Amino acid sequence: MSAPLVSIIIPVHNSAAHLAETVQSALSQTWQNIEVILVDDGSTDHSPEIARRFTSGIVKVFSQENKGASAARNMGLKEAKGDYIQFLDADDLLSPDKIDAQVKCLNGSVTDIAISRTIHFNDGECHIKGTSDNDWFYTDHEDPVSFLTKLYAGEDVMPGYGGMITIHSWLTPRNLIDKAGPWNENLSVDDDGEFFCRVVLASDSIKFSEKAFNYYRKFDTPKSLSGQKNLKGMKSAVMANDLKLDYLKARTENAVVNRIFAKHYWWAGVLAYPEFKSLSKYCIQKAKELGYGGDKYVGGPTGHFLAVFLGWKTARLISYYQQMLKRAWA
Repeated sequence: MSAPLVSIIIPVHNSAAHLAETVQSALSQTWQNIEVILVDDGSTDHSPEIARRFTSGIVKVFSQENKGASAARNMGLKEAKGDYIQFLDADDLLSPDKIDAQVKCLNGSVTDIAISRTIHFNDGECHIKGTSDNDWFYTDHEDPVSFLTKLYAGEDVMPGYGGMITIHSWLTPRNLIDKAGPWNENLSVDDDGEFFCRVVLASDSIKFSEKAFNYYRKFDTPKSLSGQKNLKGMKSAVMANDLKLDYLKARTENAVVNRIFAKHYWWAGVLAYPEFKSLSKYCIQKAKELGYGGDKYVGGPTGHFLAVFLGWKTARLISYYQQMLKRAWA
């Protein structure tokens, strides 16, 4: 059997500062049978020019008007010829043997999905000096529903579980993506969480490769969409929550799923208040319907103290106006 082709799909939007390093990490893979697909999503910086410098027999560059990362990844999928898909954001990196190790770990399977260990590093620092936690999910998992339930849980619901798996940690058979469906282009924040929820549920199991690494770049300022608490971003996160809850409840009657998502909704509702009252009301109602009974305020000790005597809305109002004053004086 010939070596399977792996398509590395990189959405690009104003990524000039790090794009060349990211593409080079893709081209430096010890797994030789790869193609790299760069999709420029309406960049206004020098990203398109940088991308085109890499054009070759294995590097293809496409462009679209600004539609978001999910739409760019979907364009990449339309152009991809690979048996396996590696998604990679334009400011993150892969270790040289990442794909090789995961292809060998999957051993020809098109019904399992692979994950790798993530090294976190700060922008401006050397990525190989980053750190990785010894997270619970760094092992094989035979039950996708149980795996996702643990992933979405927090310490107070399921002690020892929870966490985040980066987009580029996964190596995914194209077969599973075709089964699960494309990226949801209505989402911006947690679009990867919703997508991989569907893909994992379509799989038979999750395989972990001890030899594979990926590198996740962290920024001091909220550069990424996930770090921006605007209405679009918060609506996306709540919509992703809605969808993931529906997917899991269609597969299990385990009551812990309600407890997990009730907490997610409550926290989203508190964070949305008072700026986005309609969204906050929706989230709080969903949390109550799912039986939420935990902390009523998300914040520091002072906020919790105020919430006990004045209610979480008043505590949140005080916190909100304090933040507005800080911004005004900054």
